[in-house]
Order: sequence, then C-alpha cells, then structure tokens
Amino acid sequence: MSSPRNRWLILLSVMLAFTPIVVDMTILHIAVPSLTQALGATGTEILWIIDIYPLVMAGLLVPMGTLADRIGHRRMLLTGLVVFLLASVFAAFAPTPTMLIAARVGLAFGAAMVVPNVLAIIRQTFEDPRERAIALGLWGTVGSAGAALGPLAGGLLLEHFWWGSVFLINVPVMLVVWPLAYAVLPRREPTGTGSWSIGQALVLITGLIATVYAVKSAFKADSSPLVTGVTLLAGLALLAWFTRLQLASRTPMLDLSLFTRPAISMGIVMALVVTGALAGVELTLAQELQYVVGFSPLQAGMFMLPLVIASGVGGPLAGYAVGWAGLRVVAVSSLVVAAASLAGLGFSDFHNAGLGTVGLMAALGLSLSIGLTASSIAIMSSAPSEKAGAAGSLEATGYELGAGLGITFLGVLLGSVYAGALRLPADLALSLPAGASQSIGETMLAASALGAAGQPLVEAARLAFSNAHGVVLHSAAGLIGVLAIAVFFALRNYSDAEAPAGAH
Repeated sequence: MSSPRNRWLILLSVMLAFTPIVVDMTILHIAVPSLTQALGATGTEILWIIDIYPLVMAGLLVPMGTLADRIGHRRMLLTGLVVFLLASVFAAFAPTPTMLIAARVGLAFGAAMVVPNVLAIIRQTFEDPRERAIALGLWGTVGSAGAALGPLAGGLLLEHFWWGSVFLINVPVMLVVWPLAYAVLPRREPTGTGSWSIGQALVLITGLIATVYAVKSAFKADSSPLVTGVTLLAGLALLAWFTRLQLASRTPMLDLSLFTRPAISMGIVMALVVTGALAGVELTLAQELQYVVGFSPLQAGMFMLPLVIASGVGGPLAGYAVGWAGLRVVAVSSLVVAAASLAGLGFSDFHNAGLGTVGLMAALGLSLSIGLTASSIAIMSSAPSEKAGAAGSLEATGYELGAGLGITFLGVLLGSVYAGALRLPADLALSLPAGASQSIGETMLAASALGAAGQPLVEAARLAFSNAHGVVLHSAAGLIGVLAIAVFFALRNYSDAEAPAGAH
C-alpha cells in the first residue's frame, strides 16, 4: 500500500493524465461546423473523424491492459502520454480529412496505453475499501465532467483560434502532466500472467471497424448491398474468432471469467449503452445549437454548462449513494432519471430554452455521473489486484466502444431522418451537389456556395434537423430506459458479498 503521504498525490497525477484523453472524446463535437467548413469534409468523413478515436481505442484497450499487467502500469502510462502528445500536434495541423483521421488513430493508440493504467493504479494504490470508493468517485468526476467539459472547452478555443486549437491545447497540459506522473507514480513489479498477442489485438480492432463500417455504408444511398453484407459478415466473424481464441487459451488476453460477476458484467453494459447514448446526443446537440439555433461555438458550450457542473457533483456522491441505498437501487434510479431527462430534452425548444431545459440538462449530467461511477466502484472492487489492468481495460472498453457505436448508430439515424425530412427548394434541387442532403453540414456548405440565393435551403435544413434531433434524443431515452429494466432484473440476486467493498 502506498504511504498516506503520497497516495492522494498519485491519484492527482493519474486523474490529470486522464483528463485530456476524456476531453478529447467530445471536444470535437463543438468544432464540427468549423472543421467541416475548413477542410470541406463530408458527413461520412466527419463521423469517421469523430468516432475513429473511440473505436480504435476500444480495440486496443484490452491488449494494452493485459500488456500493462505484464510490463508495468507506470511504464505503459508514461509511454502513452508521449504518443498522445505527438499525435495531438499532428492532428492540429492536419491539412485534409484523411490526415486528420490518421492523427485520430494515433491519439487513440496513445490513449489506449494510458486509460487502463489509470484504473489499475487506483486499484493497487488504495487497498482500503472506503478510500478506494472515494478515489474512484473522484475519478468518475473527471470522466463524466471531462466528457461534458469537452464542448465548453472547444467553444472557448474556437472563439479565438482555428479548429486545430482543440488538439494543440493538449501540448501544454501534457508538458505538465508527464513530469508529475514520472515523479510520483510508484514502480511496482508486474504480476500479470495473461498472454499478449499483437495478432489477436489486430483481429479485435479489424472486426470492430469492419462491423461499424458496414453499418455506416448500409445507410448510404450509393452503397453496394453486396460489399456491405460481406464487410459485416467479415467483421462479425473476426469478433467471434477473437472470442473463441480467448475461451481456448489458458492465459487469455481477455479474461472472460470476469464477466461471471453481475456487478462487472452489468457495469460494462451500462458503460456501453449510456456513453453511446450520451456521445450521440452531445454531437446532435452541438450541431443543433450552432446550425439551427445560430449559437457561436462558445455559446453552444455554455449552453451545455449545466451538464458539466452536474456531472462534476455526481462522482463524489456515487460512493455514498451506493453505501446508503445499494448498487441496484442507485444504478436503476440513475438510468430512469437519465432516460426521463433525454425524453424531456427531445420535446424542448432550444430557441426559447428556459429553466426547464436547464434542469433537464443538469438532471442528465447528475444521473449519468452517479450511475457510471457506481458501476466503476463495483467493477474495480470486484476484480482481483493482479487483474486490475484487465478489469480497467474492460470498463474503459465499454466507455470507448459505447461512444464510438453511439456516434455511429445515432449519427446514422440522425442522417437518415434528416435526409428523409429535408425538403429541397424546387428551384435549387437539380443544381445542388449529390451529397448536399446527406447531412446538415453538407447542406450548409452547398447553401454557402449559393450566397444569398441559398437562404431557402438554409431554412429547409434547419427545419429538417430539428425534426431529426427529436428522433435521436427520444431513441437514446428509449435505449437507456430498456437498460434500466435490464439492470433491475440482472441484479435482483445481487448479494452483499458481491457489493463493492466499502459500500457497507
């Protein structure tokens, strides 16, 4: 156990290391209009720029977590911070959408080397159950508030600088975080026994990306059903192969026995669904506020401030809430409140947002923060110390894969409903580019090229997007509502012996 004198400093260093990585999950949402205009990116390219980061990270987290258990969490985290720093510089000055996508892959690689080790170091540093619950609650605050802070930070930067500043801001942060982490993180002898194979990691990553690519292309008007079908089958086959490899191995990269505890399995499912819904909703709101309502990036970020503040409050409360009411009650209640908040936001008029909308945003941030942090306490307290990296990677995989899939599925839904609702002015329909109706960004680019004559197109786009955004928010509410029911039944036999230590 770390001495009382420095274990909270260790917590501070890993939380600071985690902050820019989680902010990067959502900071681009507010920059979508600026980035689209500057790089001339299509709607499909924008989706790939945003969700290639969580998707590649999700594929890398499990192998990186297992490798860290074998070579040391400190070494892996420090190396990952350097990779993240270099990729941030490359992303800031990327001249094309393709180069920016490549830079985001580099960011994902560095982030995947950091995230599992943050949770593992917390698990190993805080042996006292009550202190661990507090530490994980503070970590949860960074996670939920950081993701919610992304749009505000992006708005502040875009008010004064170009879109690349949302990446370049990582440089001074990393120059402070790396020396601190180097100085205070403990050197421990690795104890992990799981096998590590770059081949298996590539199978997992390729399977995930192929599956998501197939989903994206299935909704494109010019896609080939044959190519889409083959790609989907190939992706699912690769994922099934990866699972089979884990089941057949005595020392698997991914220890599937961790899923036998309801607290771990349902915590991962919650992370997957809730972060997916939240990422898709944040992206939708960022575009609604700027394209439709007419907010500047800073105004849009300020609009989401209640979500940020409430998320910051929820983390520290989670440990106390679980100790008072139990994991099942806290998890289900938080999901119900989140679903109700999303449903209410789906009916809200953002042109005339009042206290009701502010309250719904705050309720959403508070409920998701409490629910996800409670799940993190349960997951990490249920995992043995020697598998802390693997457990941390599983939880983080749920977050990153959820964010990537949420942006994909809800983004595809948004684009599909938008394209169906868009009514192009008759005198402009034949002269517009082929992709002008695929996303509001592409429609606005086409309208901008027309000058004053494009104003009717702008109005048509705003009306169509307002209709589409309501469908997305209500769909996210429905997903989380179904999850609340699933958690209620899945944890019905949850015993005190399985409860996160320190919750009594």
